[in-house]
Amino acid sequence: MIEGIFVAVIAAICICLAVAVWDSNRFVTVTYEVSSDKITKPCRLVLLSDLHNKSFGEGNERLLAAIDGTSPDAVLVAGDMLTAEKGADFKNALCLMEKLAARYRIYYGMGNHEQHLGLYPDNYPGIYEGYTSGLKRVGVEPLINETVCLPECNIAICGSQIDKAYYRHFRRKPMEASYLTKLLGTPEGEQFQLLIAHNPVYFDIYAEWGADLVVAGHVHGGIMRLPVLGGVLSPTMVPFPKYDGGVFKEKNSTMILSRGLSSHTIPIRIFNPGELIVIDLLPGK
Repeated sequence: MIEGIFVAVIAAICICLAVAVWDSNRFVTVTYEVSSDKITKPCRLVLLSDLHNKSFGEGNERLLAAIDGTSPDAVLVAGDMLTAEKGADFKNALCLMEKLAARYRIYYGMGNHEQHLGLYPDNYPGIYEGYTSGLKRVGVEPLINETVCLPECNIAICGSQIDKAYYRHFRRKPMEASYLTKLLGTPEGEQFQLLIAHNPVYFDIYAEWGADLVVAGHVHGGIMRLPVLGGVLSPTMVPFPKYDGGVFKEKNSTMILSRGLSSHTIPIRIFNPGELIVIDLLPGK
């Protein structure tokens, strides 16, 4: 009996290890449709999040091929394309952005890792400056609490960068409903408002602010996913987070939460491959 249990445990561990190796080095493509009578022309967007400087093939050729295969009108970035570590390399992330910028319009919202690098440049010499100057060189200007418009589709895209205090571990720091208005201004009600917000925890506040669609990342799908229970652990050490990946609704707002493309501190993914997300924005109800 004991031997049988021991063998079963060892087998389960071996399966999890094999899956971790497999899932940590692949991604799947997931497509969502969002319709609104505010949208005047169909628009296909690709969403990237939480690459953490990983490369899928030399020069990220597998990821680039998958993106090209979807024929997007533009690319959304929901942050954490590199990792805030001393001496960290950003070559893979910047190389990907350079290649994408030559093909598509890019709307880049910052994640907590980009933000951290910018706030503490002395701790990470040259990384933030090198990465952001590289982005600007290829025409990518991160949207730091700024909005750009796609008039042909009647879509406004806003990139938010909330205070680092809102990434607190173990519990959610309260956010006043007026905080986003002070940070971003008031959205134009006639336009379809797309908000790039790296941290999904404040979806209720984003919805109250007036976002029609929120795209987010940060949670990495919960590192490991279990049937029914979903993601196991968030980066803020919250077990079984409410928002772990997929589509969520709040009032008149929708959130598409990417499970991200890679990880950092706990560099494994189990039953949780990376995600390349395609979003079709369509006119109509």
